[in-house]
Amino acid sequence: MINWKKNVVLFLLSQTISLFGSSLVQYAILWHITLKTQSGVMMTIAIICGFLPTFFLSPFAGVWADRYNRKTLIMMSDSVIAISTLILAILFFIGYDMLWLLFLVSAIRALGTAIQMPAVGAFIPQLVPQDKLTQVNATNGTIQALVMLISPMLSGALLTITTIEIIFLIDVVTAAIAVLVLLVFLHVPVHAKASQKQTISYFGDLRAGFTYINKHEYVKKLFLFCAGYFFLVAPVAFLTPLQVTRSFGADVWRLTATEVTFSMGMMLGGLIMASWGGFNNKVHSMTLSTLIVGGCTFALGVIPFFSVYLIFMGLAGIVMPIFNTPFTVLLQEKVEPDFLGRVFGVLGMISSTMMPLGMLLFGPLADIIRIEWLLIGTGLLIFMEGFLLLGSKALIEAGKPIIKTDP
Repeated sequence: MINWKKNVVLFLLSQTISLFGSSLVQYAILWHITLKTQSGVMMTIAIICGFLPTFFLSPFAGVWADRYNRKTLIMMSDSVIAISTLILAILFFIGYDMLWLLFLVSAIRALGTAIQMPAVGAFIPQLVPQDKLTQVNATNGTIQALVMLISPMLSGALLTITTIEIIFLIDVVTAAIAVLVLLVFLHVPVHAKASQKQTISYFGDLRAGFTYINKHEYVKKLFLFCAGYFFLVAPVAFLTPLQVTRSFGADVWRLTATEVTFSMGMMLGGLIMASWGGFNNKVHSMTLSTLIVGGCTFALGVIPFFSVYLIFMGLAGIVMPIFNTPFTVLLQEKVEPDFLGRVFGVLGMISSTMMPLGMLLFGPLADIIRIEWLLIGTGLLIFMEGFLLLGSKALIEAGKPIIKTDP
């Protein structure tokens, strides 16, 4: 652990470079489909292609993250994404610019993300001392929020001055740099399970992962909470742009202001968590965040003034890292290292499923019921769900800080 700071800087640098290129392409694809088709059906197909592969592959990718070298898996997923994007760029350059190609590449990129999510979640504890996990995860969250703030604006600007093929090539270059940084400069021993001969079959490992989650009450309850939470936040995550257009005016600056305010809130929240670290009991931090998100969602449904609307949108952004950071650290600290990949794999499956499922319900409802009523209803339910965290003895016990004992 002597060079842990150097290793963390190298790892976060490679992930930031990779995420930046990927975000540019994601927005470019989304906007290209929007501008070319102006079709809700096509947008739905694009979103499904971006979610479903992650859902199906995540639990299997979690097994790989436990059985094999996690750094190698991260490099491989970046490489597969880069190669598929390069092929797409070449096809677009020579005139093959069919929409189904964008759908196909979106699905391949989602497969890469499915491999990367559990590998990254399980790899960070190999790099970072346990007492620094909160600081590093919060810093990583801040960097990601910054990238998500800049990339849509830059992607939009690039589309006005150049072609989509050039943006594809930017992603190929950033992915290549990210892989080289990990390959050449980051040297970390593999975790124990990956260095041993695998005596259990692949599906035996998969089964063991689900058994581990089922036997550990705090993991099971945490994941059940997340399933409900992700489902209920679908309206505030996906329908607020439509609400702003209908209730405040179809001005591009309003939509931009909403996105920027939320992203800046998340950056500020990440900085707060990096310096403060949250309450001693991680579940108390997660509860505070859930209650405020519920309150903000409710407020977004009743506020008649756009300036006040933005304040609550920013506040919701600030408290997101106050949930995400202790949640991630809780798993990284308490789950046995050999099961981390599988636990993060199942989490990836839940997170990639519940919000789209929420949209299957709330999306059509938004054309029948005012979005404000959907926000009021889900806001109240999220607020009430926050108390479920406090009411769980298993979660409160798991959230307590680890007491260090002198050797």
